[in-house]
Amino acid sequence: MNRTGSIFTQILGLVNRIVFERIVCKYGAEKGMKGFSSWTQFVSMLFCQLASANSLREITGGLATALGKLKHLGLKAAPARSSLSYANTHRPWQVFEALFYDVLGQCKTLAATRRRKFRFKNPLLSLDATVIDLCLKTFNWARFRRAKGAIKMHLLLDHQGYLPSWALVTEGAVHDVKPAHTLSFTPGTIVAMDRGYNDYRLFAAWIEAGVYFVTRMKDNAVFRVVKRHRDRETGAILRDQTIRLTGTGAREKCPYELRRIVVWDEVNQREIVLLSNLGYAPSTIASIYKERWQIELFFKALKQNLKIKTFVGTSENAVKTQIWTALISMLLLKFLQLKSAFNWSLSHLAAMLRFNLLTYRDLWAWLDAPFHVPVLEPAEPAYVQLSLFD
Repeated sequence: MNRTGSIFTQILGLVNRIVFERIVCKYGAEKGMKGFSSWTQFVSMLFCQLASANSLREITGGLATALGKLKHLGLKAAPARSSLSYANTHRPWQVFEALFYDVLGQCKTLAATRRRKFRFKNPLLSLDATVIDLCLKTFNWARFRRAKGAIKMHLLLDHQGYLPSWALVTEGAVHDVKPAHTLSFTPGTIVAMDRGYNDYRLFAAWIEAGVYFVTRMKDNAVFRVVKRHRDRETGAILRDQTIRLTGTGAREKCPYELRRIVVWDEVNQREIVLLSNLGYAPSTIASIYKERWQIELFFKALKQNLKIKTFVGTSENAVKTQIWTALISMLLLKFLQLKSAFNWSLSHLAAMLRFNLLTYRDLWAWLDAPFHVPVLEPAEPAYVQLSLFD
């Protein structure tokens, strides 16, 4: 006798229903509700992400085929397309944003037990943004350029477990550095970012708050060398200098001393100039900037394995709902990956979950040994007497 629910049921068990209901009450998401609960909406959109459904019809049809398994998912019946469409359009997407941060807390607790890549104990974060293209005729609220629509997702990646620790969805035309001014970090945090976040006023604010950063230096930056450090290392490190910015306006915005490190990129055969306020060895600073590539890999995995490039609704609320449920799905996948003893890649785990989402197997046993076939006790043969004549 199978004593477990479906794998999808067990994944949903990772979401705290009590916290979910509190969030729903906080935002008044079920005000005037007529039989279609916010939990049904969440289960449907999570099924969209994990089962890679391309439309409302595939979501509702896929859940309808679950038959008796719907009760274990907390649903009375498969949702109607019109009800799901209305909920995505009108119910506040902030419900799923708040749920994302609750699930994130569970994932951080698990990730904290894993081995760190660097010896230093400072929290390491990467900051970046990615553009999601949209058809302007269909998504007329997402104007980006004259004949193009887009939205932008800004994200912080925590390198302890490679978890998304903060996200913001804005219009495509919003500059990357603008949301960065709204962020606050605990003293000692290291933030790695690309050249698009060069803002001297931002650097000064972070230095005063005890926050460290590593980024690319602008090609046209004007500076004065205060100190040339002795070449303690060989290989990729070409120069290690302490500088002060002397350009017009830059000196007033950031009057502090900074590190300028020139690194040789062997792959692309070019020099990379890094700017930082860290006092670590230049090779460590270069390695921190190289580690920033993990956020690019995160964006790639998010777009390849979850549904944020095609949308099942066209309103701004529906699009943000789908993006936040995609981020929740990514957290759940990361949690399963960290919990498993099997060496899963994220794409392989997402694909195998898609094939087994509604099967009845123990989730944790399956994660550790996905290709192990459980031995079942043979059933006693049933003998049936057949008769040719009545």
